[in-house]
Amino acid sequence: MALEAAGGPPEETLSLWKREQARLKAHVVDRDTEAWQRDPAFSGLQRVGGVDVSFVKGDSVRACASLVVLSFPELEVVYEESRMVSLTAPYVSGFLAFREVPFLLELVQQLREKEPGLMPQVLLVDGNGVLHHRGFGVACHLGVLTDLPCVGVAKKLLQVDGLENNALHKEKIRLLQTRGDSFPLLGDSGTVLGMPTGQPSPSLSQALRSHDRSTRPLYISVGHRMSLEAAVRLTCCCCRFRIPEPVRQADICSREHIRKSLGLPGPPTPRSPKAQRPVACPKGDSGESSAAGGAPSPQRQADRTTPGGRRSTAQHQVGQR
Repeated sequence: MALEAAGGPPEETLSLWKREQARLKAHVVDRDTEAWQRDPAFSGLQRVGGVDVSFVKGDSVRACASLVVLSFPELEVVYEESRMVSLTAPYVSGFLAFREVPFLLELVQQLREKEPGLMPQVLLVDGNGVLHHRGFGVACHLGVLTDLPCVGVAKKLLQVDGLENNALHKEKIRLLQTRGDSFPLLGDSGTVLGMPTGQPSPSLSQALRSHDRSTRPLYISVGHRMSLEAAVRLTCCCCRFRIPEPVRQADICSREHIRKSLGLPGPPTPRSPKAQRPVACPKGDSGESSAAGGAPSPQRQADRTTPGGRRSTAQHQVGQR
């Protein structure tokens, strides 16, 4: 894109985006708003959604946006929709929502209009919520615009407010022994920004060990209309593998749609067999496949480990959504 080739959008655009983030941030609700969120067994929760944007390999413009809805607690796909899109906003660290959320919002609105009975009661988003430079990541952005409870689920630590993937942080990760173990992410400002899943916490983000057979934690943060404690518990309940099933299935759906749309070779991306969600930790591998059209790119991986954005413009951006 011309803007990207020129080094990004003009300063006035960035200023506009910052003002819009600040305006929308004022509407973020970081507490439970639904009765099912306060129930230990999530009684009343029937549908959990996941969203994803995957990129065509080597193409920073063409992408596929996907929305899936799974039954709960069975975690079986009851709805999925994917569409190829052309991105108009450039990738800028810290502003990924302006690049991707419009397409995800369209998918949610389409479902709301055509099949309201299948609307998810909560969305799990591959990215951060309040764990963000300005406290308003992609999970917050999508949550406020859809008015749905949202949870930020990031695979790598976004290093903001003094948070670092240093020796101390790695030692804390090592002490996460079983699924559900977690620790709060405390920034230099004194704000607890996130946490791994496992223990109740009044904070807004946390690190979580989501699977017994995975030593890499997830970074859970409040998106909108849900407490961190409920967000962490829900994420754990949705994990057959390391990645929560709504996010994993949205990723599979988007990459398979790219493969079919572009006529790329290769078998369909495998989806795990239908099974009841285990009450305890699920068994198995990470479940993170790398079929055509959606493997994580170096830029997205870098964005998740530095004070920057979310997923890269090559295939599947990763970082500060």
